[in-house]
Amino acid sequence: MTDGKRVDEFRKEREALNDIVLKNADLVMKRFWNLDTQAYAPGALPRKTKELLGLVASLVLRCDDCVTYHLIQCKAEGLSTEELTEALGVGLIVGGSITIPHIRRAFKTWEELKGAD
Repeated sequence: MTDGKRVDEFRKEREALNDIVLKNADLVMKRFWNLDTQAYAPGALPRKTKELLGLVASLVLRCDDCVTYHLIQCKAEGLSTEELTEALGVGLIVGGSITIPHIRRAFKTWEELKGAD
């Protein structure tokens, strides 16, 4: 898919699934969701840096959904392609060659996000 359709579908599905989870969630799950939100709030580290950290961790853990989510957030924070490339390079060094397929998909998603401008 091109023209932002894949990213739009990802956003819609993620939102719908989160709604279902939160409708059924107990206190522990709700607190975890809130903790996740709070972890990315600006503090000593700006939000952009925290999203980059989340992106690299997601890449190393090989979670494509997480990578896509953090790419969307990084784009919203004004990340440049050069910054993305360096961050993914760190992920490659830490995670090794097993991250290469995820890097490919990350750049594909990034190109889609840039095309939506």
